[in-house]
Amino acid sequence: MNQKLKIKISIGGRVYPLSVSGEAEEEGMRKAANKINALISQFEQNYAVSDKQDVLAMCALQFASQAEIHSITNNEDLEKATKKINAINDKLTALLQ
Repeated sequence: MNQKLKIKISIGGRVYPLSVSGEAEEEGMRKAANKINALISQFEQNYAVSDKQDVLAMCALQFASQAEIHSITNNEDLEKATKKINAINDKLTALLQ
């Protein structure tokens, strides 16, 4: 039963109708919308921005940069872990020979 739920999400004072796969996706969408709305409020309070489009662009940049930074950090952590595992593997191989 892959029935879609129809929900309405409010972002920046506009309502967007969406279809989601289930409760988990609905919760994720609502949490994301809340984060976007909080960031919109923060930008509007801290900067003299008169155009909602500019605020939404700043929000998009903020979230996209966070995702990229997270990706870069994960890649660096993966490289470090791989180097450590290879070093351990080399030591074990040398011990077993």
